[in-house]
Amino acid sequence: MKVACVGVHVLDTHVIGIESIPEGSDGQLVETIRLSAAGTAGGTALVLARLGAEVASYGAVGSDPLGDVLFALLGREGVDVSGLVRKDDQQTSASVIPVRANGDRPAWHCIGANGAFTLDDLDRSALAGSTHLHLGGPEFLGGPAAGELLAWAREQGMTTSVDVLAPGDPDLLAWIADALPHTDFLLPNDEQVRGFTGESDLAAGARALVAAGAGCVAVTQGAKGALVVTGTELDDVVEVAAYPLGDGELVDTTGCGDAFSAGFLRGHALGLAPADAARLGCATAHQVARGLGTDAGDYSLSSVQALVAGS
Repeated sequence: MKVACVGVHVLDTHVIGIESIPEGSDGQLVETIRLSAAGTAGGTALVLARLGAEVASYGAVGSDPLGDVLFALLGREGVDVSGLVRKDDQQTSASVIPVRANGDRPAWHCIGANGAFTLDDLDRSALAGSTHLHLGGPEFLGGPAAGELLAWAREQGMTTSVDVLAPGDPDLLAWIADALPHTDFLLPNDEQVRGFTGESDLAAGARALVAAGAGCVAVTQGAKGALVVTGTELDDVVEVAAYPLGDGELVDTTGCGDAFSAGFLRGHALGLAPADAARLGCATAHQVARGLGTDAGDYSLSSVQALVAGS
């Protein structure tokens, strides 16, 4: 599996042990502060590399120390970062995520260079030989540009997938609608599906997205697992349960959506049926939830497969 991960790359700062925002200029001791590579392209790229795929990242970062760190974090996992362009007039996209004791994780986010990335920044010749193109954040390119890229990738023989970063609403769906007919796998979360379609029933919403052009919709549902829809009929829907975490195992769910995407796509490349690929995705998310960031711990394809086999 040779994957081009195109689009949103973010540097996350996780803070564990938040009780409250201190008053005035007071301070507060916390348990852990950790940096990790993230984003619907960057986080997925990192996890795919962990799962044994050959991965290259394409997107935009700033010419700043944040960008240096993001390059280093992806590079040490084996991701080829030569396709990440530097924008001198932009900062690297970054988030600060304070994780409360109850698991809530509000965030501060700066869009930065992700908002300046265009198809002109992408050297398509560098994608030669890729078997898969994953586009994270098509809303930043806009539907026509995203559709152009995905259609081109399919013409080159690549499988395509899309993960949306922004919250779902009908206007956003209209904005990226041109991309859907060229998308083999759409990988939203449950809130996005309901927001896109206005459907309260998740399966009905996912079927509507298939009717809009997506080949398959694999929806994450948090602790419930995933829903996989491969057509517009009632029997085209399969629900896959999440893998339970033991007492004290849950650390942080940041990046679990990207982890599911990576596991699902890796499963597809290994020849698994969509439902079985979703099980591999849920198992990958389970591994990531036990640490801070997508690169926490030492999970691998074999450890994820063992979790699936033992369930």
